[in-house]
Amino acid sequence: MSVATLTACSPGTDTAGTGESATTTSSRLDTIKSRGRLLCGVEGSIPGFSFVDSSGVYSGLDVDVCRAVAAAVFGESENIDDKIEYRNLDSTERFTALAGGEVDMLSRNTTWTSSRDSAGGNALEFAPTTFYDGQGMMVTAASGAQELTDLAGVSICVETGTTTELNLADRMRELNVQYTELKFQDSDATYAAYAEGRCEAVTSDLSQLAARRTTLPNPSDHVLLDTVMSKEPLGPATVNGDSAWFDVVKWVTYGLIQAEEFAITQEGVDAALTSENPEIRRFLGVEGDLGTQLGLSNDFMVHAIKAVGNYGEVFERNVGTETPLELERGLNSLWTEGGLMYSPPFR
Repeated sequence: MSVATLTACSPGTDTAGTGESATTTSSRLDTIKSRGRLLCGVEGSIPGFSFVDSSGVYSGLDVDVCRAVAAAVFGESENIDDKIEYRNLDSTERFTALAGGEVDMLSRNTTWTSSRDSAGGNALEFAPTTFYDGQGMMVTAASGAQELTDLAGVSICVETGTTTELNLADRMRELNVQYTELKFQDSDATYAAYAEGRCEAVTSDLSQLAARRTTLPNPSDHVLLDTVMSKEPLGPATVNGDSAWFDVVKWVTYGLIQAEEFAITQEGVDAALTSENPEIRRFLGVEGDLGTQLGLSNDFMVHAIKAVGNYGEVFERNVGTETPLELERGLNSLWTEGGLMYSPPFR
């Protein structure tokens, strides 16, 4: 039984019923290349981050990370969704799906924590943070609530199996506020209950609250309290113990950030290939072998940028000030602009 369990969770082993079978010594990267498509776990119902419309088209910041990774792996950018199979996963099934090989990576508002990162916990590897967030609280404007202590005795909706659930308990315990917790397995059920008035407040990451507010019948009837209950670094994740595949996801994600620092845009990437800057030339694979060191083509970032643009373009297109979410860059600005987005050198 022990041997069977270890084999099922080993890197490169496919348990998704797709017909592939990789050895325990190969990387998930080999399996993906052989399969010809990337299986990417997303949330699927958060506008601006991962959302599927009535036509089955996916969009959002998290979705664009999937696209960038697929473009880098397969060396192409046109119609890249043909190379991706998106799978909607709720908070209770996401880690099991990743560990079991049902998806190759997660890109769905998942917080990087110690227990999730450790071998004794969920045994994940977290790629660079793609959105620095914090937990907040949304209430109806009619409630008059302005701070957490105003929620004494009320019902609060929360998605189970999340850091949100744990943070809420910690914070309310600290404030000695008694409340009733209504738990739901997925975000759709959580916000449906809130919209129906079954709870007077709902808590989640501030970005998710802002996104979900846009889907309510009368968004202006709902307000986000001016409070931040936690740190929520959100980003893609892979299974632990597969360095080759993790390195690909990690460096493609860093590459989107570095592309913005280099001012290389989706439209301007071809022109950047003629740059005389040695750093840019290595970054785009004009010279050097950074790509082959990762098991990819040396121009892997050219394909990723052509597919989705640089990090700034991804942010502004999906959640920025010109979108319904109207989010400022804030901590998600480049380090050169006072933010936390920073890539190690491509050298």
